[in-house]
Amino acid sequence: MADRLVDRVAVVTGGGSGIGAGICRAFAREGAPVGVVDLNLEAAARIAAEIEAAGGRAAALYADVTDAGAVAAAADEVERTLGPMEIWVNNAGISRVVPFLDCTEELWDATLRVNLKGSFIGCQAAIRRMLPRGRGVVLNMSSQSGKTGASQYAAYCASKFGVIGLTQSLALEYARQGIRVNAICPGVVFTELWDEQIEDYARKRALPVDQVRPYLEEKVPMGRLCAVEDVAGTAVFLASDEAAFITGQAVNVTGGLVMH
Repeated sequence: MADRLVDRVAVVTGGGSGIGAGICRAFAREGAPVGVVDLNLEAAARIAAEIEAAGGRAAALYADVTDAGAVAAAADEVERTLGPMEIWVNNAGISRVVPFLDCTEELWDATLRVNLKGSFIGCQAAIRRMLPRGRGVVLNMSSQSGKTGASQYAAYCASKFGVIGLTQSLALEYARQGIRVNAICPGVVFTELWDEQIEDYARKRALPVDQVRPYLEEKVPMGRLCAVEDVAGTAVFLASDEAAFITGQAVNVTGGLVMH
């Protein structure tokens, strides 16, 4: 076990699978006790048990990130179980590929509610608990689609651009209070979330499903897609003292595909 985050209690929403689970594992390897928060409590419990089996400390908690009361309750339970929280990662999110004129109000609302409002609620829960201690790190999960628009992705792009604006605003507001706020902007990562939308993406590009990944890889200057480990490593760095003078940034993890 490394030691960049020893005894720094972390909370990761959407921690039961995909990128969130990777961040939980990486934080635990660096010594952080981890609150694994997810809508799927069984999935969260599996990740927490894996961390504990490897010698770390973890707690699995249920919360809907769009419910401020549930998020606050999860944060309080983390602090009762693991100790004062110093790191909060707003990772939970949803995504759909759909032509703009087919995007319903319900899909628009749901996407912004989870991705943007969920980050807002998480930021409030975290910052309220960090302020009295005068230190803390908040990481918000944006996307390369928060930097550059993508067709048939209007709701997702709007939500992820919004996450960057939220990040910058909070970074400015709380810099003098010892709280750093940054965003991470991954490229395409093949997780369960992509499994759910790959057929829609194939239709969008008029590709066979088995050609979607090679098509996406070809677009990336480094010749491969982003991996969970790439995002998790960035999260560890930004949460650590190595990034002590970094706040208000939206860090690309895109293999050179997005450079602004």
